[in-house]
Amino acid sequence: MSAVRSWVCGIVLSTGTVASPLQGWAQEEVSDSAGRSLEARVDELDQQVRILQRLRELAAESLATAAKDRQTVTANGKDGFSLKSADGKYTLKLRGYAHADARFFASDDAKAIPNTFFLRRARPIIEASVGKYFDFRLMPDFAQGTTTLFDAYWEGKFSPAFAVRAGKYKPPVGFERLQSATDITFAERGLPTNLAPNRDVGLQIAGDVSAGLFAYQVGIFNGVADLANGDGDGNDSKELAARIYIQPVKQGSLKGLGFGVSSSTGEEMGTATATGLAGYRSASQQTVFRYRSDAVTPANTVIAEGRRTRVSPHAYLGLGSLGVLGEFILSSQEVRAAATTAKLNHRAWQASAGYFLTGEQAGFRSPTPKKPFDLKEGTWGAFELAARYGELDIDDDAFPTFANPTSAVSKAKGIGMGVNWHLSKQIKVVVNYEHTTFEGGGPTGDRPSEDFVVTRFQHAF
Repeated sequence: MSAVRSWVCGIVLSTGTVASPLQGWAQEEVSDSAGRSLEARVDELDQQVRILQRLRELAAESLATAAKDRQTVTANGKDGFSLKSADGKYTLKLRGYAHADARFFASDDAKAIPNTFFLRRARPIIEASVGKYFDFRLMPDFAQGTTTLFDAYWEGKFSPAFAVRAGKYKPPVGFERLQSATDITFAERGLPTNLAPNRDVGLQIAGDVSAGLFAYQVGIFNGVADLANGDGDGNDSKELAARIYIQPVKQGSLKGLGFGVSSSTGEEMGTATATGLAGYRSASQQTVFRYRSDAVTPANTVIAEGRRTRVSPHAYLGLGSLGVLGEFILSSQEVRAAATTAKLNHRAWQASAGYFLTGEQAGFRSPTPKKPFDLKEGTWGAFELAARYGELDIDDDAFPTFANPTSAVSKAKGIGMGVNWHLSKQIKVVVNYEHTTFEGGGPTGDRPSEDFVVTRFQHAF
């Protein structure tokens, strides 16, 4: 039909002899054909636009999906090296620290204790966050020629006021013990730490209420001797430990004030080969007290047999650049040697202070220097002066039945001074001097006093 119309139109246009109605009909047909062609073209372009829009939407959806699954790798002074998912719910952190020490004994005229360089700590740390609530921490130590596991625990953080921890970690007894080794003011912790546990395996609930106004920890543990780092238990008895800590002031000059009390209690049943009792150390980590041991007659070896209880009030005060820590510990233990039993009460206390000459805010954790060490910028980091005094008092009833007065001291008194150079948040140089005097512990009287100098290079990331 269209061919006929085209033929008719051609005749009309070429001869001009057809009536005008026929001419109009031909022109209308040509116009309709052009209109339909334009409409089809518009439809075609519209379809192409729709396809392009859909392709763009698909590309955007693909990018969004990839972003959700994309992992990021970061490195900073706070978290070390970390691998994190885009939504932040899954994180793997690699951290750690090392302490390289030099130790010198100025008072050791007999050369019984070597002056030495050695690696005090070398601790890689692996931390993982799984989902929204769950964390894991693993920290071994490879220093001093041995491998020791210090931390290995799982923790569910369900709210600031309620968290559950299970595994191996620090029980909540011993204030300075709860400080990280990277934050303590002196190279070694003070005399009261002798009466606190080091690491134990157990289950604990803890939390901070009202933004840290009130903090608590309550847990049940296998139970370890003073200073001990335990991995298991030799009997069915367990130890209950708890701590509360209050920071009553949130603003003003006393906002750094906090005080608390911790305690533990449980039954300890030792044997001749695993006595359940500890030796105690001076600031230089020399053993100055130990219980009697009899290899010939094992029954005469002193063992823990009965209840052990610790009580430790403690406090911290941060006044601008001045930080002051104080703690007291009473450790009560029932012991037995052959048929003789006793309940021994050992006590220790200390007061230590650190002051930043460069104006940093003192705290329970080391601050970041206002001006980290940088030769190009001419900045030198932060400088801190430190001082402390402490005492360790052994129960008089320990002598002579349970401890030998010619080799075990009945009291130690220590005074220390130091300078700490915080080059950055990660790097610290420590120089300490400790002078400790003793009562008893010598073949004919008192153990000779100890003068001890230690330097430390700390690298933590």
